[in-house]
Amino acid sequence: MAKIIEKVVFNQLSQFLTFNKIFDKFQSGFRSHHSTETALIKVINDIRLNTDSGKVSVLILLDLSAAFDTVDHTILLHRLQTWVGLNGKVMQWFKSYLEERSYFVSIGNFESDRLPMSCGVPQGSVLGPLLFNLYMLPLGQILQNCKVDYQSYADDTQLYLSLNPDDHGPIEVLCDCLEKVNCWMSENFLQLNHDKTEVIVFGNKEKRTAVSNYLESRSLKAKDQVKNLGVLIDSDLTFSSQIKSITKTAFYHLKNISRVKGLMAQKDQEKLVHA
Repeated sequence: MAKIIEKVVFNQLSQFLTFNKIFDKFQSGFRSHHSTETALIKVINDIRLNTDSGKVSVLILLDLSAAFDTVDHTILLHRLQTWVGLNGKVMQWFKSYLEERSYFVSIGNFESDRLPMSCGVPQGSVLGPLLFNLYMLPLGQILQNCKVDYQSYADDTQLYLSLNPDDHGPIEVLCDCLEKVNCWMSENFLQLNHDKTEVIVFGNKEKRTAVSNYLESRSLKAKDQVKNLGVLIDSDLTFSSQIKSITKTAFYHLKNISRVKGLMAQKDQEKLVHA
């Protein structure tokens, strides 16, 4: 019954958010007709257009540590009230939904004491991912005010901009924006993992080398290849490493199927291959 009610609330809230255009239009996570593919297509298309116009693009992939587990309930409820416009009994329901939850550790037959949860969206819940998106709404506003292009998928946020190699102004804007993002995350109990945050530069090799050198002087070390939403992307946008990885995985599975093909009908083999 609880799951059914949660699903009903999810559908009603999603419709409300869509109708009132509250969703961050650059957030692709947990939304109808959006996916990692739509997020990647948007970013890569923008970068290709920048390259075609002779510019260099800088892409920064932000990494958050345990983002879903650090969502503060008080801040989330405030977000629902001020950013989404919920009130009255609806707000009371969400407060009840988040409160009086507890957690414990179980090892074998031993269970620890139960402790109250004051943060985090419920794991495996229907509403959890949507609530996280709403928690992150102010971040989109900050990035738009910085005039930096961005795309998000749940807790994966990527910032990017284009520039001429001899104009370092946009990089200064980007660095200033990163500082603001870091401050906002600290204020909202989110932890930006600097060690796992990655930078990559796209464009003409000579031009991007000059930009990479300047980025390094600002403590931003550019890589030649990064993994973005599960896809390996290189500075030349050849996707050769991604193709190689997929091919290797496909051959591995085909080899395993070939070992048992004599025990299976052709129809079943075809099902396995297409799976």
